[in-house]
Amino acid sequence: MERSTSILLFIVMHPRKKGSDSNEYSSPLAVVHVDGTNSIELQEYCPDEGRKKSGSIRERVVYPHFTEKKPRVSEGDIVYPQGLKLVFITIALCLAVFLVGLDNTIIATAIPKITTQFNSLDDVGWYGSSYLLTTAAFQLLFGRFYSFLPVKVVFLTAISIFELGSLICGVAPSSNALIVGRAIAGLGCAGIFSGALIIIANTVPLGKRPIYTGIIGAMYGIASVAGPLLGGLFTDRATWRWCFFVNLPIGGITLVVIALFFTPSRATNKMNEDLPLWSRISRFDPIGTIIFVPSIVTLLLALQWGGSKYAWNDGRVIALFVIFGLLIMSFIGVQFWRQEDATVPPRILMQRSILCGCLSSMFLGASFFSMIYYIPLWFQAIKGVSAEHSGINNIPLILSFVVASVSAGGVVTAFGYYTPFMILSSIFMAVGAGLITTFRATGTGHLHWIGYQIVFGLGAGFGQQQPIMAAQTVLPLADVPTGTSLIVFLQILGASLFISVAQNVFTNELVAGLATIPDINPKIVLDAGATTLRDAVPPRYVPAVLEVYNRALVSAFYVVVATSSLSLIGALGMEWRSVKTKKAENVAG
Repeated sequence: MERSTSILLFIVMHPRKKGSDSNEYSSPLAVVHVDGTNSIELQEYCPDEGRKKSGSIRERVVYPHFTEKKPRVSEGDIVYPQGLKLVFITIALCLAVFLVGLDNTIIATAIPKITTQFNSLDDVGWYGSSYLLTTAAFQLLFGRFYSFLPVKVVFLTAISIFELGSLICGVAPSSNALIVGRAIAGLGCAGIFSGALIIIANTVPLGKRPIYTGIIGAMYGIASVAGPLLGGLFTDRATWRWCFFVNLPIGGITLVVIALFFTPSRATNKMNEDLPLWSRISRFDPIGTIIFVPSIVTLLLALQWGGSKYAWNDGRVIALFVIFGLLIMSFIGVQFWRQEDATVPPRILMQRSILCGCLSSMFLGASFFSMIYYIPLWFQAIKGVSAEHSGINNIPLILSFVVASVSAGGVVTAFGYYTPFMILSSIFMAVGAGLITTFRATGTGHLHWIGYQIVFGLGAGFGQQQPIMAAQTVLPLADVPTGTSLIVFLQILGASLFISVAQNVFTNELVAGLATIPDINPKIVLDAGATTLRDAVPPRYVPAVLEVYNRALVSAFYVVVATSSLSLIGALGMEWRSVKTKKAENVAG
């Protein structure tokens, strides 16, 4: 436990009797002390002896805001759920994370049917970006919600918002209604994934936590890859609306289980009980939020429109990037100004493991999501398989990801150190992505595309949850929500940014290559997409077009090699800390 320190703050003096010829005040009446318990203690002085009376504490008043220190509790003060209660909570959190991963990708194979029904080809980009915009923009704000509001209430609210958005999408009578529903679902999503990890932090002792975060990370990976496959099944055999209706029963189960079985311990609620509601609201950093949300919106809009709707050198795209730069610099300034009341207090970001963990997480997210975006395109375009079949061909990647994620969690639980797995993650991903760049239009057999995916999947699985474990190890529990949300946000941002970079590289390489083939209009090939590529060009040109298409995809894979290699910088910068050595944790609300 932390040793209390007593500081002499000021002295209250006895007034002299009337008629005295010296100063107005004489001997001290009381000394005010501030100690590590955030209290003010008044101790009566004996005027004649010049010392405190033994045991003469006059009054002790607790002021939660007097210092920035938060109460500290040992893990022994927290009652963790066990047995079936813990099993039910874990299953519910896995289902919640499965929803998040599924909704990121399930719409991809449903878009053709949606655009046909609504005659909304121009809105295609918004079906994905509206969801991503709100998810990214409100991620850090949810971190503050989890810090200063009851975790259970915030998580259930996020699930409810997500369910509402899914319902609106499922019954949407128009394209605009679908876009609004996706934006609402994205808002709820912003609080689900980080919330699940924060609940784990309040449900499982730190030493046992890695295996649970590994399981949750595995569910996210499974859902991300299964999304297009399930989307294709629903669209072809029922209706695209089931891509959203499926969220309702799964989310409903999560709501009921968390409401019934998750009860934050009194220790973890103490901080929120001490803080008045208005004080908690003021610490949500309204100024920073007002600046941060539009900054992320402008960045993602620039990435969404650049190279597709508008050229990258178009004035509108450039203006969006300039506005983003100005806003994000303003946001950083506000964070340093507000310090502990900032959305991301600078002391958290500047902690070595958090800073390096954010860097590693950003490039890992960029690598993993870029790969699961472009590998299916390779199968569909080069191998000529359907969207559903390409999802099946992705099983080696996702299966190795799941095995590595759970195994790494188990090993970290047993031995305590997570940094080695971050280093292994970067190495395996870089090697796996490098091997995948050897894919060719002809001659790449099952042994190659299965084995290379396994190498990459192992790397992604080893490292995905380790930055989260770092945050939960190096930060007091009261700061874990902010640290977790920051890492999740940067993973989303990295994915968004580098998928766009890879897309730009792919498009430029494809257009340049197609220009060398006579009688081929690059726009027709781009509009056709991967699944109908062979139908869009004359049969005699198919081999040449496939060769160009393969080179363009390989160029995108080189982007993944670069991001995987860059993640190693963050991994090497991590502190070598063990989850087994942390004895006391600050209280989280």
